[in-house]
Amino acid sequence: MLADNIRRNEDGTLSFAGHSVPALAQHYGTPLYLMDERRIRQNCRMYLDAFRENFGDAALPLYAGKAAAFLQIYRIVGEEGMGVDAVSPGEIHTALRAGFPAEKIFFHGDGKTDADIAYGVSQRVGWFVVDNEGELLQLDAEAARQGVVQKVLLRITPGIDPHTYREISTGTVDVKFGVALETGQAFAFVQKALTLRNLDVCGLHCHVGSEVFDESVFEDTIDIMVGFMEELHRRLGYVTRMLNVGGGYGVRYLATDKHVDIPARIAHVAAHLKARTAEAGLPLPYFLMEPGRSIVADAGMTVYTVSTVKRIPGYKRYAIVDGGMTDNPRYCLYKAPYTVLNADREADFSAVFDLAGRCCESGDIIQPAVLLPDDTHRGDHIAVCTTGAYNYSMASNYNRLGRPPVVMLTEEGSYVAVRRETPDDLCALDL
Repeated sequence: MLADNIRRNEDGTLSFAGHSVPALAQHYGTPLYLMDERRIRQNCRMYLDAFRENFGDAALPLYAGKAAAFLQIYRIVGEEGMGVDAVSPGEIHTALRAGFPAEKIFFHGDGKTDADIAYGVSQRVGWFVVDNEGELLQLDAEAARQGVVQKVLLRITPGIDPHTYREISTGTVDVKFGVALETGQAFAFVQKALTLRNLDVCGLHCHVGSEVFDESVFEDTIDIMVGFMEELHRRLGYVTRMLNVGGGYGVRYLATDKHVDIPARIAHVAAHLKARTAEAGLPLPYFLMEPGRSIVADAGMTVYTVSTVKRIPGYKRYAIVDGGMTDNPRYCLYKAPYTVLNADREADFSAVFDLAGRCCESGDIIQPAVLLPDDTHRGDHIAVCTTGAYNYSMASNYNRLGRPPVVMLTEEGSYVAVRRETPDDLCALDL
């Protein structure tokens, strides 16, 4: 199986996190998001242990809430000792409602409004990751108005191509995020920030993209960033106290995808950073990363019920389910691959189907050309694996469809973390 929390029971039915998937579908209904709480905690501890082993107390992994943001996720990562990367007031509010400490929140985003900035300062978030000069000046003014000195990291674009989907690449010189090194703007950005009295420039931030498998990406990023740190020290006398290299480790969506040994990768990154800063004569900065996908992706599974099967002789077979692009838009956005399984029985998976959704869009495809039993029929339960990241968080109400519930699975049982939306919920904001 794709992951060790997925297996077949003796009767051929699918099991996820030790629970019968068909039984969960019957109990909670479909579409249904399942989340393996034990796996989430294991993934948090994997990062925390690797950071502690390689950096001691001088490092912290930050959970990237954009991957999946709801109250229980923030409770879990808070209990495990992670920090949080938030990109909106909504994510910050959710984290605070869950009891997450404000001082461990890093407020990101390339388009923060004046209201966003005022809110973040008023909630006393630990750090702003400042994306551009306009935000920098507004944040300085707002911090002065509220009588605080706001700690910040400055987002730098290092010019790295992570060789991933272009839509989730964030490190090349022409992306919308951060301030480019290549053009000379980054130096001027830092120089300006150091003149502002209401900001404490703690260090630098960069992010090269998501779903990174290439072993050299973070090492190459460190080479560039330490070179910039050396320039800042030489020309401005500025010592970078913190370095955030973003997130992006890949996960397995298909059996053919590589497995990333994340603790080993972190050890390589740590050794490389220590060597490069020593060569540059700089102190080792406090180290930060922003794992999101690799915390929650393989902890998730989405379960559907087949509504109809359409066979077009000589052309296609469609298995149309009771969900679609509303609960998983990732294939529509960038042709993201998924492993798809019939949850009710193990059979000869020899027939090719397009797994399609119920939305009134020709492009509402969850996954094309998947192998399912030839006798797949109405009422079958279909499981889509590795959907813990960017599925619930990107879900919509297109076609006035309610979002599925999120059900957490534990060794003791299951519980609803986010309830299913009702038709009344869809009208709740209407006047």
